[in-house]
Amino acid sequence: MNDTSFFKFAYLTLLSKPAHERALYQAIRRSAPRSIVEVGVGLGTRASRMISAAGRYRREEQIRYTGIDLFEARNESGTSLPLKEAHRRLKATGANIRVIPGDPLSALARSANGLQSTDLLVIAADQDEGSLTNAWFYVPRMLHDKSLVLIEDMSGAQPRFLSLTPEQVESLASGSASTRRAA
Repeated sequence: MNDTSFFKFAYLTLLSKPAHERALYQAIRRSAPRSIVEVGVGLGTRASRMISAAGRYRREEQIRYTGIDLFEARNESGTSLPLKEAHRRLKATGANIRVIPGDPLSALARSANGLQSTDLLVIAADQDEGSLTNAWFYVPRMLHDKSLVLIEDMSGAQPRFLSLTPEQVESLASGSASTRRAA
């Protein structure tokens, strides 16, 4: 596992760009997650940084990281890595890496049972709203009572990460279940 120096970690939490991600690294400092699931890997920079930050607090344990993304199936070019390249880059962090191709709904429908005991779930802002709405149905089975769920919000003047309470997650999952039954 790559150790993150005090100075590198201080950079991540105080000076890194984009600035709204600093709150994410500060949350990692507070919660010291061992298991991270990220929906929306993009170019993988944030994933590498999260793994590195988590490794600072879990030196004796290997960090488990799962990245869910469309990878090559993304419509926009230049906004994500190919699947094999994402795995290669993230494997270099020393973490136990799993990359799952697909939109949030299809990926979580296939893998949520294998992602139990997730400590940190991070959802990028660029996810398809319909797919994410239906995917919430699978999220509660992944989490435990101390799990942290963060959603990237780009709707305001400043981008930020919103932290969801367990009650909010259950509400989203219940709404998803009624949507699934109606379909």
